[in-house]
Amino acid sequence: MLRQFFAANFPAHYRRRRPCRVRSNPFISSFSKASKVVSLALPLALAAAGCSSVPLKESGTLSTYSNLGAPKGKLSKSRVYVDGLSLAPIKTVAIEPTRFGFAAASRIKSPADRAMVSNALDRALCISLSDRYQMVAAGESADLTIRSMVTDIVPTNKTMAGVSTVVTVGTGFALPVGVPRLPVGLGGLAVEAEAVDKSGAQRAAMVWARGANSLQNNPRVSEVGDAYGLASKFSSEFSRMLIAGKEPKGLDLSLPSRQRMKSWLGGKPKYVACDAFGREPGLVGAVAAKYGAPPQWTEKKPKPAAAY
Repeated sequence: MLRQFFAANFPAHYRRRRPCRVRSNPFISSFSKASKVVSLALPLALAAAGCSSVPLKESGTLSTYSNLGAPKGKLSKSRVYVDGLSLAPIKTVAIEPTRFGFAAASRIKSPADRAMVSNALDRALCISLSDRYQMVAAGESADLTIRSMVTDIVPTNKTMAGVSTVVTVGTGFALPVGVPRLPVGLGGLAVEAEAVDKSGAQRAAMVWARGANSLQNNPRVSEVGDAYGLASKFSSEFSRMLIAGKEPKGLDLSLPSRQRMKSWLGGKPKYVACDAFGREPGLVGAVAAKYGAPPQWTEKKPKPAAAY
């Protein structure tokens, strides 16, 4: 019926099928091309992403180096020792303020910058260890005392950090995928630390070094921008080893405790002893880091000033 109706009322040339022509939108076409360029360039950028190289160093401050194992790790290189049986009954821990070795101090002239890196390291260590131990102030009687030394620093190139921030943030707004940090002017950090009991016997030790890389470390316009961020990486690995009583392996996939989250947001720490190293910058610090602001802008000063 329908065929007969159309055949009787419409000429043959109207019943021919004609292809639908759609004019291309120049904006969509350009965006598509940009997306293709990014999708092709990103793997190359990731493959070329560099990292700063920082060698493991011994400054001579540990009680002994003979207990340390062979060097391990890729991103973080370390030699470790831990006496799990001796750490099991430990209840109280004190943290002596981290010091700077001569080589590291000669690279960072500003005492304020050195103090900031040291406080960041000790604060992260204190907050993490609060999950397992009661933290007491340095100088008070404690079952275990932790001593740390920054043995080396590779300063961050502030100019290149600024350029990287502009490129990374700018492309994040303009393109579907942001370009990773430029692999130039990256900083690094080397630390050694030990935990000794009341008799002075070494119960755990770590010699550690890590350089910033293009994918995991945000550029910050500060000479100690990378060292500041890497300080907490060291603290995480060292505290994880002490709490577990064994050498840490693989990534730590456990969820942070409530007290740790509260401290990270800038709140009051679980133990007042941790206030000696200042409060975390919290969300303001996270936003500042994303946009390359120097950590000096958001870092909160500790109550008692540590001597360096």
